[in-house]
Parts: sequence; C-alpha cells; structure tokens
Amino acid sequence: MSDPSAVLDDLRAEGDALDQLVGGLSEPQWSLVTPAPRWSIAHQVAHLAWTDTAALLSVTDPEAFAAETQKALESPGTFVDEGADAGAELPVDELLEWWRDGREQLQRALRAAPAGVRFPWYGPPMGAASMATGRLMETWAHGQDIADAVGVRRAPTARLRHVARIGVRARDYAFFVRGLDAPGEEFRVELTAPDGSGLWAYGPEDAAQRVTGPALDFCLLVTQRAHRADVAVRAEGADAERWLDIAQAFAGPAGEGRPASGPSSEGAGP
Repeated sequence: MSDPSAVLDDLRAEGDALDQLVGGLSEPQWSLVTPAPRWSIAHQVAHLAWTDTAALLSVTDPEAFAAETQKALESPGTFVDEGADAGAELPVDELLEWWRDGREQLQRALRAAPAGVRFPWYGPPMGAASMATGRLMETWAHGQDIADAVGVRRAPTARLRHVARIGVRARDYAFFVRGLDAPGEEFRVELTAPDGSGLWAYGPEDAAQRVTGPALDFCLLVTQRAHRADVAVRAEGADAERWLDIAQAFAGPAGEGRPASGPSSEGAGP
C-alpha cells in the first residue's frame, strides 16, 4: 500500500464517526466506565489524542519522538495509563479540541510525507499508509469501548478492511510478543465482508491452515474487544487455533483482552 490517500480518507471518516458519538454525550457521560479496566470515556478519547500526538511527532520530529520512546522504555507498564490519566483530567471541551486538532494535523502531515519514508514507532517503523492504518485501527477499537459504555451498536463498515489487514499482518508479532515461535507457514484467512457482498481473503488458497468468519468478529478478536468464545471465527489447524487465542493487532505487550460473554458475533456490547 504505497499511496496513503485512500486509508487517510477512511481514517478521517472513522474519526468523524466517533466524533459524532462522543460530541453528543453529556458531560457526566464522559465519566462512564468503559470495558477497559479503570478507563472512562474521557480516558479513551485522551488516549487517542495522546497517540495521535505521538504519531504526529514521529512524522514531523523523529528525534523528539525518540525521546518519548525512551520514557516508554523507562516505565513500560505505566506510560500509556499515565498519558490517558493526564488527558482525562482536562475539561471536556479542551480534550475534544486536543483530539480534533491532533487528528487534523496528523492528516496533513501524512498526506505531505514523501513517498517511501518510514517513521519510527513503538513497534516496527512504518510508512504513511501503515501509520494511517494503525491510527484507524486504534480509533475503531477504542471507539468500540466507548460504544459499549453507552450501549450503542455501531454499524460495521468497509473501513474494517484496514483493521482486518493489520490483524492478519500482525500474526507473527502476536507469537513473538509472547516469546513463542511463529508458525513457519502462511495461513489462509477468509472473512465475510460486513455487507455480505463477498470475502476478504488473505494468504494462499491452498494453505493447510485456515481462519474463517465474519470480518467484524475477526476485527473484534484481533483488537481484543471480544473473547474468542463470543465470536464466530473458526480455525483449521493447530497453529491457527493457537493464533486465535493470542491474536493482537496492536504494538506493545500482550493484552489480557476481554473475558468471555463479551460482544456477540453481531457486535453487541458486553
């Protein structure tokens, strides 16, 4: 994916969709607890604003970003929560302004980035398209936490293709971050598009190990917004089975994920 324009358009649409949801909340609702332990809706938006700011720094000032990653290395277990805590203490209007401004600045920076340039991140370096895909994945995933907190069922869109793609590509990372050897062969992944129009397919057609199911369910699983027992994603093969137990589409330490009896295969709340 060399031209980032399409995914940047989708990133903007994903941010706007979440903005419509949180922009209509009352001030007390920003304190509602989400499925993420100890995080309110304000924490979720603060985390998105914080990571958008970090991404912007990566694109525009790699040396300054390197200093930020050093802070992460010094407190790997707390730096994400510390960033969310600080942002959640802001007045709601200031928090919204920070998030909105950061989203727009990152859009402009990524669209202006020279082709082929890779930017540092907390995981492997990324080009503009991959950076935008990662931001879309996080926006959608944290948006799911917010939607669950307020009891809103979000209609899945074709933008989930980006989340599914990064989830597939992060397969080996999910093994690595747990100190496990990654499978030596590719899997075939076949996901039913949200509108039922066809399949999103990845990997060789004749692969011995396969993963199949609805795209929404797969995205909920790889972002750890649903327990495997609560989604209609199926595996064929021992390594594929193991992957579905540990899948994660995000950089950083392995998360605990949600307990069973979370969202249904149609994306209902916990």
